[in-house]
Amino acid sequence: MWYFSRIQLKQGLDPDTLASAIPAHAYAEHQTLWQLFPDNADHPRDFLFRREQRGHWPLFYLLSARQPSDGHGRWRIETKAFRPQLHTGQRLAFSLRANPVRTRRMSDDRNDKRRRRDDVVMAAKFSLSAPQRAAPQSELVQRVGPGWLEERAERHGFAIESLQVEGYRQHRLYKSRQTAPIRFSTLDYQGVLCVRDPDALLNTLHTGVGPAKGFGCGLLLVRPAGAGG
Repeated sequence: MWYFSRIQLKQGLDPDTLASAIPAHAYAEHQTLWQLFPDNADHPRDFLFRREQRGHWPLFYLLSARQPSDGHGRWRIETKAFRPQLHTGQRLAFSLRANPVRTRRMSDDRNDKRRRRDDVVMAAKFSLSAPQRAAPQSELVQRVGPGWLEERAERHGFAIESLQVEGYRQHRLYKSRQTAPIRFSTLDYQGVLCVRDPDALLNTLHTGVGPAKGFGCGLLLVRPAGAGG
């Protein structure tokens, strides 16, 4: 059984509680949501999430293998069973916040297992000449952003019918007792997909797309194409 939840702060919380409840960055968001699973001791992460902003307050979408609950009384959690009925040829509207990177070897030595993840937008930018880099970044996003998802669509069980890419952001955050920042980027994708392999797509819904899932990336949100809400 999987669960899909919408999570918001409860109304009427006092200012001190609000200040302590709102996560400061993506890593803190992951930790906050982790605390909604009281049986999480030594348990591997088994959820994906995405943050949206509703006015001044965060709104989280959470897909999890366990049902979340808030023992501190700060969050309003609306949960339903997640049992998507998928079939070949089905058209679904989708939304995805992803960390668009490509992985490459750090050396030509075949015995060197180290890998480096390159932000596809910045990698494309620095491959250009200096005058070309002066072009608006939005043009570069539209040139390289769609390809990253299109390259992954087949193995994730779908084909893309229409696609919009926007919202490129670079993030920098710090874990406690860590001096070097964690850096990652995000792109927001939305459009319409066609189901090619229902089993593969269901696995994708459970496991996500791309890296940085602990920082709110990878959750593929779907609904019937043409549905509102």
